[in-house]
Amino acid sequence: MENSLNSNPRSVIFLCTGNSCRSQIAEAIVNANLQADWLAFSAGIKPAGEVHPLALKVLEEIGIQHQGYSKDISEFINKDFDLVITVCDYAAEDCPLWLKPGYQIHLPFSDPAAFKGGPEETIGVFRQVRDEMIEKIPRLLRDIGSEFP
Repeated sequence: MENSLNSNPRSVIFLCTGNSCRSQIAEAIVNANLQADWLAFSAGIKPAGEVHPLALKVLEEIGIQHQGYSKDISEFINKDFDLVITVCDYAAEDCPLWLKPGYQIHLPFSDPAAFKGGPEETIGVFRQVRDEMIEKIPRLLRDIGSEFP
C-alpha cells in the first residue's frame, strides 16, 4: 500500500481487556500489511500474561509471525497515539478507556478465547475473528487516515 498519509506512519493502539487475542491479532495484521501508513501497538487493562497460542496459530496460517507479548496499558502512559481502537465486543466487558489525546473509535469483535467448544470449533472461531479483522481494520484505517491533515 502506497503511503497516502504522510512520510511518517501514524500510530494506532488496539485496546482490550486481556491483550491476548483480539488486540494482538489486530496489532499483527496492521504491522504486517499496513506498515507504510500505520505503526500498531496493543495493550489491555488486565493483561493475560501471554498471547493466546491459537491467536499466534491463525496469524501464522496467513504468513504473519507475530512477536507480541501481553502488555498492560500503563506501558503506554507517556505515549500519544493518532488513533485508539477498542475491540471489546460487549459493553459489559471491562473495555479500557483512553483518556489522552487521539481519535478514538470502538470496533467490536467477539472474544475467541471465551468460546467453549472442541478444538476444531475453537480454531474456527479464532479464524473467523481474524478474517473479520482483515476485512474491517484496513478499511477503517484507510477511511480514517483520509481524515487526518
